[in-house]
Amino acid sequence: MSDSVTEKIQQQFESGPRDLVGLPLWVVRIASAVILVLAVNQAFNFGFFLGYTLIDLRFYYSIIALGLFSTFLVYPTRNADRAAPAWYDWVLGLVALVTCGYFFANAFNISLRGWEMAPPEIAVYFSFALWLLVLEGGRRAGGLPLAIIVGVMSLYPIYTEYLPNAIAGFSSPPSYTAAYHAMGSESILGIPLRTFAQLIVGFMLFGAALQQTGAGNFFMNLSFALLGKVRGGPAKVSIFSSGLLGSMSGSVITNVLTTGAMTIPAMRRTGIRPVFAAGVETCASTGGVLMPPVMGATAFVMASIMNVPYADIALAAIIPSVLYFFGLFTQIDAMAGRENLKGLPEEELPALGKTLKDGWYYIFAFALLIYMLLVMRREALAPYYATPLLILLNQLFSKEHRWGWKEIGKFFDALGALFANMVAILAAVGLIIGALSMTGVAATLVNDLLRVAGGSSMLLLLMGAFTGLILGVGMTATAAYIFLAILLAPALVQAGVNPMAAHMFIFYWGMLSFITPPVALGAFAAASLAKTPPMKTGFEAMRLGSVIYFIPFFFVFEPALLLQGSALDIIISTGLAVAGIALFAYAMQGYLPFVGPLFIGRRYGLLLRGLLLFAAILTALPAEVIPGWTELHLVLLALGIAGPVVAFAIFINQGMVRHSAPV
Repeated sequence: MSDSVTEKIQQQFESGPRDLVGLPLWVVRIASAVILVLAVNQAFNFGFFLGYTLIDLRFYYSIIALGLFSTFLVYPTRNADRAAPAWYDWVLGLVALVTCGYFFANAFNISLRGWEMAPPEIAVYFSFALWLLVLEGGRRAGGLPLAIIVGVMSLYPIYTEYLPNAIAGFSSPPSYTAAYHAMGSESILGIPLRTFAQLIVGFMLFGAALQQTGAGNFFMNLSFALLGKVRGGPAKVSIFSSGLLGSMSGSVITNVLTTGAMTIPAMRRTGIRPVFAAGVETCASTGGVLMPPVMGATAFVMASIMNVPYADIALAAIIPSVLYFFGLFTQIDAMAGRENLKGLPEEELPALGKTLKDGWYYIFAFALLIYMLLVMRREALAPYYATPLLILLNQLFSKEHRWGWKEIGKFFDALGALFANMVAILAAVGLIIGALSMTGVAATLVNDLLRVAGGSSMLLLLMGAFTGLILGVGMTATAAYIFLAILLAPALVQAGVNPMAAHMFIFYWGMLSFITPPVALGAFAAASLAKTPPMKTGFEAMRLGSVIYFIPFFFVFEPALLLQGSALDIIISTGLAVAGIALFAYAMQGYLPFVGPLFIGRRYGLLLRGLLLFAAILTALPAEVIPGWTELHLVLLALGIAGPVVAFAIFINQGMVRHSAPV
């Protein structure tokens, strides 16, 4: 990839939202506050507005109106345009308010008279306006690739009759297509936007409160206090801190740019190569979005599509995310052992006791959130209890991060940027669902996929992995997941894959584009901090996070890794996966504890380490993959392969020690 292309890709995340001042700043603050009030009103049925709660349609149109207005003020028309909002930004924002205001006023007609099926002429004009506004908002917030993909897909009902029979569906005229997109329950107003309004707003509130109360510094200091002085300490700190912060923010790029600014320089100070440091930060930040309790928008959408509580998604994600971070941690430990790296001096590290004393209330707020999620099963209300508690404790016990009017303003600024981004992207993604729903092609494609794959779940999984990776390059992870959840997940379930495993598999492969070249945006963000070649950083991140390419296949064939099985099955499957991943990570780095380097600098080294990698995969591989085999058979075969290789490594290393000993 050329440097110019790389620079253009980097500009996508380096520019971000505008830094607003004056009137635009206050408009976005007010819009975010109103969105928050609306969401609280709906969640608790308080009846803030003249003693009643809005009907759902009016609630959703209000969210779209305020979110899109903020989008046009927060996000520039072009990345290079960083000035204050232009006159046309205000015009687009006002048009969004007027358009959604029309639908707000006619919500009962839409519901009772079925306007999405038989709209009056004026409603068609407003529908076209909303369609175009959502596409432009999605382009600004999600980038041009997302807008192109969504735009082409949203037109699908119009041109579907001209396509081959295998991918053709029921055609619709432009007027009906526009009306369905704007007023139907499965397009702009579909699952993504409904999930945002009902669930995601609360968790964004909690995440913004954590950031604005100094949680980032607390988790960073806690990580340094626990791991800073061990070998490869700063790299291990990156895993711990980026995992926690990524879980809160749900954004890989934001996580990299936030925590990487501290962890990458610290890693370099202890002798870690810049490319390796950037790769570690990329992988850790990507893993944070996969880690409960807060996993970003995609996990909430998954819960809505599967029609299960979000707590079920969070519980299922625990073991896979732990396995991923364990593999990353092990690779770092092996690298540090191989290169004899030390940690940071103890006098430079924060004291653990003081760190916990200063920030215990963050843990307390997290504990309340997790309790309400997993025990009380009140995911819609949990963040609305945890957030006020966190802010109250911060005001009472923190002198450094206590809020004044300035901090309250920054809090609503952060919320405004988050709401503008998510409303624009999720409303745009809803157009894909609407197009597939109108044409009815989703149901026929399931049968076509099953026929192409010959009923083979493995072939379907490979198709899904490849497609998820490709879609993740041009679309957000949420958009890629939704697309495949509609088209591929039903085929996987019909082929015998556990439903939770099928959806989690798609979720993982949509995220992998952040660490996979040629468009590894997470790696490019880390490279901009480490001043390293972006492509080289991407391949380093791919190598460090290599275990994540196997984990989705493991839990598909062994759902016990998603807590879908008996306690004994879960323990055995997890234990074998841990052992296999540890061996895999050590083989990747060429170092084994108590053995030392693995054939470093020897011509046959790659071959023997390849055998160890094969043995590692056999150890973690679910027995269901090979008919007639059991876990015991696979483990014995792995031991038969790895045992002689490890013994030979011990022999070689002992010989080197004898030859290097003084006479």
